[in-house]
Amino acid sequence: MGKGFLFFCCSCCILVLTIVNFSIGPNTSGTVKKFFNDGNWGTLNCERLKDLWDEAKDDPSKTDDDIKYKEKYNYEACQKKKGKHDMEYTSFIFDIVIGFVCGLIGLLHLFDHKKVFVSNTGLIGLICGVVGFAFTFVYVVFNGLVYNTVYVNNGPEIFKRDGDYAIAEKDGDNFKCFYYDHKKNINSIYAKISYLGKKQYNYDKDGIKDYEKVYFGSSCSDNANSIAIGCFKKERLTILEAKELTGHIYDISELSKCNMIYISYIDMFGDMANETPGIENKDLSDRFLTALILSLMVCLANIGLALFGFLLFRTPGDF
Repeated sequence: MGKGFLFFCCSCCILVLTIVNFSIGPNTSGTVKKFFNDGNWGTLNCERLKDLWDEAKDDPSKTDDDIKYKEKYNYEACQKKKGKHDMEYTSFIFDIVIGFVCGLIGLLHLFDHKKVFVSNTGLIGLICGVVGFAFTFVYVVFNGLVYNTVYVNNGPEIFKRDGDYAIAEKDGDNFKCFYYDHKKNINSIYAKISYLGKKQYNYDKDGIKDYEKVYFGSSCSDNANSIAIGCFKKERLTILEAKELTGHIYDISELSKCNMIYISYIDMFGDMANETPGIENKDLSDRFLTALILSLMVCLANIGLALFGFLLFRTPGDF
């Protein structure tokens, strides 16, 4: 198999995978814009958040932990989201151009047209492969950072929950919060984008039937979002504290019967009478993950393009 044919194959791989990526990318497909309130990540005002962070540093009433989990997090999350948006468009467009141009030139050479320019074609492939790899790899990094570190607390507020929709369990006279992290970490109760592919964040026929039979309308689930918010401040909530957070709907004797506290069905999916749970959360998570995997494959194809471009530049007669 000749170097020229492999050069052509790498170009086609870059072109085809990137076209697929463009259609499913979280930003390029418009999915992020529909899902989040700040969905137009390209116009996020990160400088304003940087100013708020600087102001917080000079505020004597704020501790380092206050700043770390609020102002600093907000600024860094904004930078990651904006960087991901910009690199998604930049890398995808550049890779499509690379794949098309190098593929077209390679195809012409395969049909014995302009073979005198093979050395120049190799140089073009080398440069494009290196630049394409750099852009695509930076996108992979930003995608991974947003996917694994950004909490879903703007637009939908999606609380973490285990496979049975529980957020806390009975521990003596207290409820132990599953997702307590630090008393200043106001984000620890929320799911990250990488969690959203799990069944408890999407339509699950059997799980929802069990939930409706056992938990819906009970003291163990009503207003559980208020308990979830209380769980970022304390690892354990007394039954009285849990009762106060739910708005005094049930007396202590009712709440004390609960072995678990379950995030309520309405808080998860809206009005049960009017809405059917969908797979929007899984769709968003899958788009992030698929774009990341395909981009890694494009990185490998760019390496191949640069390698075979270099070999063609050195020995154009081996096309």
